[in-house]
Amino acid sequence: MAYTPFDLTGKKVLITGGNSGIGLGMAEAVAQAGADVCIWGTNEQKNEAARAELEAFGTRVVALRCNVADEQEVLDRFAETVSELGHLDACFANAGVSSDRRRAPDGFVGMSYEEWRRVTSVNLDGAFFTLRSAARHMVERGKGGSLAVTSSLAAIMGQARGEHYGATKGAVISMMRGLAVEFGRHGIRANAILPGWIETAMTESAFNWDKFRNAVLPRVPAGRWGTKEDFGGIAVYLVSDASAYHSGDTFVIDGAYSLF
Repeated sequence: MAYTPFDLTGKKVLITGGNSGIGLGMAEAVAQAGADVCIWGTNEQKNEAARAELEAFGTRVVALRCNVADEQEVLDRFAETVSELGHLDACFANAGVSSDRRRAPDGFVGMSYEEWRRVTSVNLDGAFFTLRSAARHMVERGKGGSLAVTSSLAAIMGQARGEHYGATKGAVISMMRGLAVEFGRHGIRANAILPGWIETAMTESAFNWDKFRNAVLPRVPAGRWGTKEDFGGIAVYLVSDASAYHSGDTFVIDGAYSLF
C-alpha cells in the first residue's frame, strides 16, 4: 500500500496573511496537495489575485478581508470561514507587520506607545484572536487539528530597534507551547515556524539596500535569500496526518543563518 499522508484531500485550512509572501507560499502548497483553503488579508485586490491563482489548483478557495487586530472582525470572519468550508482542520496565524525604523528613529528609547501597539496589536493580539477561535472550533468539533504560527528569528536573536517585533515573535512561541500542552488531549497540536531572511514585500526595502545585502547575504550558508516556496513543505506537513504526534516545536527555516 502506498504511503500517502501528504495527500490533503478533504482537509480545510485557514491561513491569515495568505494573499502574499510566506502565507501565499503555504496556501499554494496545501492547495496543490488537495486541501480547501481560506485566506485572510486586509488588501482586497491582493486577496482576489491570490484567490484566482489558488483556484487554478482545483480546490475550493475562499478569500476574506480581515484585520486580525480587530477582535470582533476575527470572530465574524472565522464564523464565515467555517460556514464556507464546513469546518477547519488547520489554522496558520501568519498575518503580521514588521518594525519600521522611520517610526522609531531613536530606537527603543524613543519608541512611542503608538508604534509599540501598531506591531503588537497585529502580531500578538491578532494571533491570539485567531488561534483562540480555531482552538475553540477544534475542541467543539472533536476531531483534533493543527495550529501554527509564523514567528521569526527575531524571537531568538536580538533585533536592535525592533524590540517590539521581537517581543511579539518570542511571545507567540511561548503561546504555542502552552497550546500544545493544554489541547494535546483533544488531538490538537500547536507549532511555531521561524523564518529567516525571506524575499517578501516586508523585506523588500532591506534587500534593496546595498549595505544590508552585502553584510547579511554572505552570512547565509545556503547562499541565497529564502522564498515563499520554501514554506510549502512545512505547511503541508503540519496540515497532514504525518504530523499528528508532532507538537510544541519550533521549525527554523533560515538556510542555517542562525547557526553561522
